[in-house]
Amino acid sequence: MPLIAKGFRGLFISLFSAFTLFGTSMTIVGAALPKILGDFHWSYAAAGAVIASSAAAYFLGSLFSGALLKKMGPKFTIIAGLSGCALGLAFFAASPSFMVNFLLNFLIGAGQGIIEPTVNWSALRMDKDGSGRSMNLMHGAFAIGAVAGPLILGLILVTGLAWTLLFRIIALFFAVLIVALAFTRFEGLGKPDSSSESHRAGKLSIRGPAFYLGFLALLVYVGAELGISNWIAEYFVRIFSARPAVASLTVSLFWIGLLAGRFGVPLLYKGTRQEPVLVFSSLLLVAATVALNALGYSAEGLAAGSLIPLAFVLTFLAGLGCSIIYPTVISLVGIACKDAQAEAISFSVAGGGFGLFAFPFLMSWLSQAYGLKLGFASYAIVAVATAASCIALARVTAKKRAAA
Repeated sequence: MPLIAKGFRGLFISLFSAFTLFGTSMTIVGAALPKILGDFHWSYAAAGAVIASSAAAYFLGSLFSGALLKKMGPKFTIIAGLSGCALGLAFFAASPSFMVNFLLNFLIGAGQGIIEPTVNWSALRMDKDGSGRSMNLMHGAFAIGAVAGPLILGLILVTGLAWTLLFRIIALFFAVLIVALAFTRFEGLGKPDSSSESHRAGKLSIRGPAFYLGFLALLVYVGAELGISNWIAEYFVRIFSARPAVASLTVSLFWIGLLAGRFGVPLLYKGTRQEPVLVFSSLLLVAATVALNALGYSAEGLAAGSLIPLAFVLTFLAGLGCSIIYPTVISLVGIACKDAQAEAISFSVAGGGFGLFAFPFLMSWLSQAYGLKLGFASYAIVAVATAASCIALARVTAKKRAAA
């Protein structure tokens, strides 16, 4: 069975490009934060508010996207989301005004929140055998973009060009993609829950446990992924006494593990049942995160530097454990709520959006109040919650699959 059906390959490439840009747009504001703080003289509170505006808009855009997808179809919806990102990025950081950038980042977040459910729904419709391969590959594009954005910024800074140029370049790529998608055919995907019969059945599906478990699983998963990705470098510096240059590699290592899983699982796993892979992946995340925390606590009695190689391995495994959780949850929710896929997918993505907004505040408060070790240990608890919700979702969808 081919990874992508022949009739969908052109559309898949276009949406893969969209998701790569989506991943880039999610990381470049954070990557440019030191320059923003230095050049615009913002306080940490102001910078945090601008970042939070994007997360809040992402949550709202995710909730709204399901209705927009049903009413206007996938082409209009994704072009609307891409347009929001293009417009916001074209003018973001052009002025030091806090309020202007707050509103522009809100627009970017709203566009991101509309893009993701639309691409997820489209990838699910391309997956004719229910294996989840197209969804996993699609989410590999996000990881590529998330890594590429900060690297491009680094190259711009090395050449001495204005750091704000990055936002204009990415906006231009968004604009080019909008034109390309305007001439792309989406008809093969079908219509999202368009018939009255499907709509009635969809209401019954929405009340099922998979609908709510998808929201919960992505809420806590995003907390684990963000927590590890955002704090792992600081954890290596403070706990393992790593040099900053070495510690910075841990972020890339985490994302390399995530990339390896998102491309490796579709290539190596030939089965069509996604539930066992989801359970294994979530348990690997728990094992790696718990072990990384245990290693941190043991660093008090051992030479901290000697633990760095093992900590590197655990960081990679944490990324590998994270790799297919998000796309597989989306796939299983879409399968369980087959007659209401647009609403179910957008609601699950909104769970991730809420986690994107809420967890940075929670984790920062814990680390500030009780120390970095305890703050980082909370990620292990969130990883356990992620595994529990993934296992529950897997059981629900496995029973539904068996009954079909």
